[in-house]
Amino acid sequence: MIVPFLDLKLQYGSIKDEIDAVLQEVINTCAFAGGPMTKAFESQFAPFCGCEFAIGCGSGTEALWLALIGLGVGPGDEVITTPSTFIATSEAISFCGATPVFVDVVESTCNMNPALVEAAITLKTKAIIPVHLYGQMADMDPLMDIAAKHNLAVVEDACQAHGATYKGRRAGSIGNAGCFSFYPGKNLGAYGEAGAVVTSDEWLAETMATFRDHGQAKKYFHSIVGWNSRMDGFQGAVLGVKMKYIEAWTRQRQENATLYNELLAGIEGIEPPMVIDGAEGVYHLYVIQTDRRDELQACLQENGIHTGLHYPIPLHLQEAYKGLGYKASDFPAAERAAKRILSLPMYPELREGQIRYVCEKIRDFFQGGENL
Repeated sequence: MIVPFLDLKLQYGSIKDEIDAVLQEVINTCAFAGGPMTKAFESQFAPFCGCEFAIGCGSGTEALWLALIGLGVGPGDEVITTPSTFIATSEAISFCGATPVFVDVVESTCNMNPALVEAAITLKTKAIIPVHLYGQMADMDPLMDIAAKHNLAVVEDACQAHGATYKGRRAGSIGNAGCFSFYPGKNLGAYGEAGAVVTSDEWLAETMATFRDHGQAKKYFHSIVGWNSRMDGFQGAVLGVKMKYIEAWTRQRQENATLYNELLAGIEGIEPPMVIDGAEGVYHLYVIQTDRRDELQACLQENGIHTGLHYPIPLHLQEAYKGLGYKASDFPAAERAAKRILSLPMYPELREGQIRYVCEKIRDFFQGGENL
């Protein structure tokens, strides 16, 4: 049996007629940059996240950058985040002219360890970016308490956490702003690059909306030096269709994760994903941890099961950030997790039989050897 890591064609097939119709409408109206379909999507996505405003943009990376720019982060500032994330999180900090400051993670979740944040705060610290990695929420209450104590902004990197909740609150609604990616493989994916920032701060929303459109609130009247970060009309149209299905797709991911958890229970040598108390994950990725990661991945590949590594090199050890002066062993939990993580197939259309096959091969690997 072949089990793809992700199969976007299956999802497209289920909504093909609706997608084709809205794409044709964009062509007919020539609303290619922003436009009514993007605005309609923004008006849907904001309340979905429990926020008043959504500002569509060109990617999740741009969303993070927009939020930081809107909050006044710039040269000489420091922003605290985690080394266990995709580099877009820290790129946004760097492109503001600020410096990323990393703190270690809780190894079982790979999310920011709140107990370590306060020690990283300096007079230059301007903001904290917790990452809701793999679709599992970071522990937000202590982070918000620390931010309030030190008068810091909080930007949620929710690029993998569309619809995830923490104590009844949706990802993106807890901090000053929440940032989302709609990269095609995300839980809510466009048919190209797209992103959005959500917030309930009207001034911040207006500032970001102006900045993403060349610094103009009115055409050809530029109040600030901005940038071109508009969401394409095609992407707004696709996302508008998919909003009708995101809740159902999320439930299916959660059901798939529950089945994985049941079938992998009791297998000595692996650790399934952990969700913190009071949170509900949306399983953008289903990531297990094992000391035999590379061997297991090779075995699964031989049996037609495609897997992924998210992310094998923590940011503080990336060549791009060698100038920050970090070294191996600075963040032991992040470094250990990076050597043990393995992402199993996860998407709403994944069939029960495929999940059972994956788990059967994992069980055989740990209980019966590698040559299966």
